[in-house]
Amino acid sequence: MKKKLIRVLSLALVAMMLVPLQAFAAEKEYTIVNPYADVVWTGDNAWKAYKGNLHTHSSISDASTNLNDMVMDYYEQGFDFLAMTEHAVTGKAWNETPTQLPLYLYQWIIGLKPKKLTDEEFKGVTTGTWPVNGQPRGYGMTCVTGGNELNGLTFTKCHVNGMFLPEGVGDNYLGYENDHEGAVKLTEEAGGISFINHPGDWLNSNSNPDIVNDPESVHYFSNILLKYKSCYGMEIFNERNGPTGYDRILWDNVLMECLPYGKNVIAYSNGDSHWHEHIDASYSIFMMKENTVESIKETMMNGAFFCITRCLRANEKLGPEKDIRYIDDPTPVPTYTDIKVDGHKVTIKAKNCTNIQWVANGNVIASQNIAQSDNEYEYTLDLDEIEGSEDFLYIRSQLIGDGGINCTQAFVIDDGTAPKTYVVDNSKEAKIENIKWKLGSLRIVVLFKMIIDALK
Repeated sequence: MKKKLIRVLSLALVAMMLVPLQAFAAEKEYTIVNPYADVVWTGDNAWKAYKGNLHTHSSISDASTNLNDMVMDYYEQGFDFLAMTEHAVTGKAWNETPTQLPLYLYQWIIGLKPKKLTDEEFKGVTTGTWPVNGQPRGYGMTCVTGGNELNGLTFTKCHVNGMFLPEGVGDNYLGYENDHEGAVKLTEEAGGISFINHPGDWLNSNSNPDIVNDPESVHYFSNILLKYKSCYGMEIFNERNGPTGYDRILWDNVLMECLPYGKNVIAYSNGDSHWHEHIDASYSIFMMKENTVESIKETMMNGAFFCITRCLRANEKLGPEKDIRYIDDPTPVPTYTDIKVDGHKVTIKAKNCTNIQWVANGNVIASQNIAQSDNEYEYTLDLDEIEGSEDFLYIRSQLIGDGGINCTQAFVIDDGTAPKTYVVDNSKEAKIENIKWKLGSLRIVVLFKMIIDALK
């Protein structure tokens, strides 16, 4: 009887001990915010995948290709929309006489006097009736006006893409060295939206890769994104990614600093085209019901699009395992064909890829190698099976294939915590540092430093 009583008491004690253990092990409640939640992937009303570029140049500024030729090149390569974003020149319709700044009059001297499209060409390109290889293309290329790569005359390449600017706003805005914020502020006050161009080029991360992990560098961009609602994000792919090969890592770091304040950071990918060879290097795929300027603007802000590059050096942390370089190459790019979120699971369908990866808080958390095929491959990520997932701020996916890399936007992990309030540091110390920064960023000072570095 005594043994039986001891046994009962022991079982009761164990049961009591299990209660807090089970509570401790319970899953953290959160929602995965799907940036593609509204996309209709299949059926009669399925949205289409539109190929576009939002960062483009011609001989109106510093490119070696004329406006009419650049537009026609994009049209012939199957693009669905295009924004001309000249340095310090706000874009007009392609058949309108472009603004010509004194800064770029040298183009006339070397025989690149800007040439617009004729009215007939403009109508043919925007409606799809203009022939390609002797036949009408069949679908138009949308003309996105109001784009301007601001800070047009800065040696430090602190460039910002101002989009949907009123005509003339931003013309002659040459900018100030090391000052992204001034261009972002100008855009916001004019009612436009903006994103930061090729941040790695400004950081010089090509020769100093660790700088994208430097807290000061990360905070520099986070501060701007948090201060200005109209600044939606940053480029992670630009042209052939010579000086911007580490911008995905910078993006992850900026995401982790901005998300606690409720600010998602949209990733952008653009050709930054200055001549024909740049056109297919990097671009975006927008998921939209229709190909209109209004839909393009909305998608830029909600993130229902993918970032593509066909040129990228190998990267031990995020891939690829070997350099990728496919310019004017018929190899198909990796493609997402469906994305669904169900609880803590994300299911994707993809094709033309050899590797599917998921990244969270800057690290690869899941990876699946597959045989490249144009057939759909389905993959499900279950966060409940990933150690440490309760601490993730976001997850994102990337496809790597023979034809390039395709990145999704960030899927924010929302656990219901109220966002922190961002407070700008207006302390005396911060003001002194800002003065030092501005003095060190005077154009004459920057030029002097460049000369010294060149001599070294």
